Amino acid sequence: MTAGSDSPAVRIDRYVGQYAERAKGMVASEIRALFAVAARPEIVSLAGGTPYVAALPLDAVGSMVGELVAGQGTQALQYCTAQGDAGLRERICEVMSLEGVQDHPDDVVVTVGSQQALDLLARIFVDPGDVVLAEAPSYVGALGAFSAYQADVVHVPMDDEGLIPEALEQAIAAVAASGRRAKFLYTVPNFHNPAGVTLALSRRHRILDICQRAELLVVEDNPYGLLGFDGDPMRALRADDPEGVVYLGTFSKTFAAGVRVGWAVAPPAIRDKLILAAESAVLCHSSFAQLTVREYLSTQPWREQIKDFRELYRARRDATLDALARLMPPGCGWTEPAGGFYVWLRLPDGVDAKAMLPRAISARVAYVPGTGFYADGSGGQFARLCYAFPDPERIREGIRRLAAVVEGEIELRHDFASGVPSV
Repeated sequence: MTAGSDSPAVRIDRYVGQYAERAKGMVASEIRALFAVAARPEIVSLAGGTPYVAALPLDAVGSMVGELVAGQGTQALQYCTAQGDAGLRERICEVMSLEGVQDHPDDVVVTVGSQQALDLLARIFVDPGDVVLAEAPSYVGALGAFSAYQADVVHVPMDDEGLIPEALEQAIAAVAASGRRAKFLYTVPNFHNPAGVTLALSRRHRILDICQRAELLVVEDNPYGLLGFDGDPMRALRADDPEGVVYLGTFSKTFAAGVRVGWAVAPPAIRDKLILAAESAVLCHSSFAQLTVREYLSTQPWREQIKDFRELYRARRDATLDALARLMPPGCGWTEPAGGFYVWLRLPDGVDAKAMLPRAISARVAYVPGTGFYADGSGGQFARLCYAFPDPERIREGIRRLAAVVEGEIELRHDFASGVPSV
């Protein structure tokens, strides 16, 4: 074959044998594969977890950014340290204090969203074949980060009150019996992604006690903690065990996802490793993005804005639950989140969310199949619905379409079981 006849695909394939072993497990997530389709205007997307940034006072934010560049441009457009801007780290500590966390700014490491923090933690702790414990189901981005470093993810069951302590004890014991030791427990305790449940207060100290006795680090991922619909924010796990918990946070849900600013708070030794890992990965993070967040927290009524977000997402949650109760056929079930972005839908027995997705897209509605949230590809009976972005009427229409698709799947299964040929 001559060089001129090579197609791009052939040229790419030449390098397959040169990839690192860890690259073999890098595949597109269920959510990423949906983005192009779900973005079509005729489709009601209940798929990607997109925050509703249009609720921000964009004029005020725009003016703030202009003043930042005019007054502090030489700093905002320059390099900074790998740990992050000191003023921003002070503001982050103020934010975390709402959840009972009393850390010093020196304990904070700024990251590119909390997703980079997951990658850095996996880089620091995980050798190929090491065990990471994670809830079943679990955040797809975390699973991707762990997979990239060839971790063996062992899932721990949840119920409507979050992670089950007895199941955690059993998982730790089973890993030990196999001659291995889990490196850490990954958990989203508040308004879980994707399950929508919240770890009950009665379980929190027990989970921490189990991990303390097992000398198991806890990675507490808390993107939605300030977006509860009832009452004050729940106390963070790190507030009760600062030596045993790494806390991850982000401004993607409470300010703007596009600024890509998150953080990790960790015990000193882990913090130092995070800084070194961040420096080797990106040298330093965007000064402009960090100072934008710092100025937002310093000059704008961000607490009031969070209240506005809470009310907006509460209305969308209510529309989702109401539509599910009115329209979904028998055999379906779903969680009832007290905050955050997600409802976890259980489909009738025998209905597979992944197999059903092409028909849902044809019916102009999108969701994320549950298989993307399990390391072993299970979870086919479940689907994640995100209510954060569409308005309530759009949500109702999307669930009407989805309910019709589910009913069609039930009829197909009934016809198949009865020997009736499909048309």
